[in-house]
Amino acid sequence: MGRGWAIGAALVVALTFPGESTAQEGYSLEVAKIATMAQADEVDGRRLFEASCSTCHGVDGMGTENGPSLEGVGEASADFQLRTGRMPLANRGQAVRKDPAFTDERIEALVEYVGSLGDGPPIPEVDLTDASLVAGQDLYIENCAACHGATGAGGAVGNEALAPSLSIATEVEIAEAIITGPGQMPQFDFSDARRNDLVNFVVYLRDQPRPGGADIGGIGPVPEGFVAWLVGLGSLLIICRLIGSSRKAEPEEAA
Repeated sequence: MGRGWAIGAALVVALTFPGESTAQEGYSLEVAKIATMAQADEVDGRRLFEASCSTCHGVDGMGTENGPSLEGVGEASADFQLRTGRMPLANRGQAVRKDPAFTDERIEALVEYVGSLGDGPPIPEVDLTDASLVAGQDLYIENCAACHGATGAGGAVGNEALAPSLSIATEVEIAEAIITGPGQMPQFDFSDARRNDLVNFVVYLRDQPRPGGADIGGIGPVPEGFVAWLVGLGSLLIICRLIGSSRKAEPEEAA
């Protein structure tokens, strides 16, 4: 019985106070477990794409009847569409700018995955240090003003489509649009230097004061014109109502 008691006590001590090697092994296992959990929390671009984009673009990004293939569109296109909120598409009409649906981390993961689907253009680097404002103006007038307007406020381009205002576009977003041609916009195969010139002029337009009157946040001439008509007609109706009321009151005062 004494021997059995000793063996039992030794087991209790061994389990309660493990040796150095046992403790090290336990620590290593715990560290590995934490690392595995951390990896599981990382954003997986493919899984996120399958959950958020595959309904329209297919599980493999090759497109469906609801959306085009993303093979070869590149990181520039994915980054532009996601950061400007144009994707996911809110309705079947024209994709319009809105708040992004994803965090920066998730956008980066999606952009990386879409970029892996083919050999498309990467996110461009914009450097305006030596960019020419005069050359950028020439490029803008020749290629952009017909749709986006002389001041970048946007306008109608036909087929119920609108060229958006450029007033809140970032430098990288402008460069991405030039490269990828979103919506009805054509793609422009400019050199890096010429693209920087054009971006520089658009930024100049965006930051310049407009003393000619309020542009209502730069939403474009079509909605701004509608607001002008609405305010003008509303003012005329109010004036007519006041004139009519005053004329009705005149006979009562004479009596």
